[in-house]
Amino acid sequence: MKRIFAFILLLSINISLSQSNNDDKISLTNFIKRMYNSAPFEGVKVIDDYDHQYFISVLSLEKGKYPNEAMMNRVAQVKGQSQANIFFNGSTISSDLVIKTTESKSTDKPATSAVETIESIKENAMGFVKSMELLTNFDNPDGKRMVFIFYKLMK
Repeated sequence: MKRIFAFILLLSINISLSQSNNDDKISLTNFIKRMYNSAPFEGVKVIDDYDHQYFISVLSLEKGKYPNEAMMNRVAQVKGQSQANIFFNGSTISSDLVIKTTESKSTDKPATSAVETIESIKENAMGFVKSMELLTNFDNPDGKRMVFIFYKLMK
C-alpha cells in the first residue's frame, strides 16, 4: 500500500513539474508573438522574466523559395544557430570594393565612359551553439513568409 501511495505521489509531482515547464513555454511564446506582431524584428535578443533568462533567435523565410516544409525547417534551424553563434562567438567581416571603368568609342559619337562599382561584404564565423530549440513558428501577417523562433534557457 505504501509503494502504491509513493508511486502516485511521485507521478503527480512529475506531472505538475512538466505542466509548469510547458506553461512557461506557452507564456514565453505568446509574449514573443505579441512583441513580433506589434513591431516585427529579426535577430537575437535576451529576454528576462522573473525566474529565467532566455536567449532567442528570430528569423523569417520566404515560403516560395523552398520546395517543401522540411527543407525550410532545416534552413531555419541552421540560420538560427548561425545567428546564435555570431552573437556568442563573434565573427570576422571583410569588405572588397571593385571599381570597373569601361570606355566605348564610336566613330560617329564622342567617347563615353561608364563606372561600375561592386562591393562584396563577407562575414565568417566559427563555433557552435548547442541546445537551441524551436520554440514556435507561425505565418507572418503578410502570409508570404514564415517566422521561426528558436530559444535557449540561459539561467
